[in-house]
Formats: sequence, C-alpha cells, structure tokens
Amino acid sequence: MDKTQIALIIPIIILYLALLLTAVIDLARNWQIRKSPVVWLLVIIFINIFGPVAYFIFGRKEDGN
Repeated sequence: MDKTQIALIIPIIILYLALLLTAVIDLARNWQIRKSPVVWLLVIIFINIFGPVAYFIFGRKEDGN
C-alpha cells in the first residue's frame, strides 16, 4: 500500500469510527426507551457503515426524535 492509498483510507476509517461511536453512545443514553436495543447494538456493530446509518434513520424515530 502506498502513501496515497493510506492517505485516502485513514479519513474514511476515522469517519466510520466516529459514526460507530456516536451511534453506540446515543443508543446507550437512550437504552430504556429504544425498542430492541440489543438488536440495534448488534446492527450498529456488525453491519459496518450501514448499521450506524440505519440506526440513525430508523432507530431514533421510535421515540419521536
């Protein structure tokens, strides 16, 4: 892997980790009001970038946010 490829991959990894952590923190703060929080946690962690995005699109609507 050359420096150009690494320079492109590092920001993507940082954005992914920020999105993942934000979704997990939001889920943890609202654990009691979320429907199926364990399922959402598994989706966030194991479905790469689409898991956190799906949580923010569909999971947050459960409580009116």
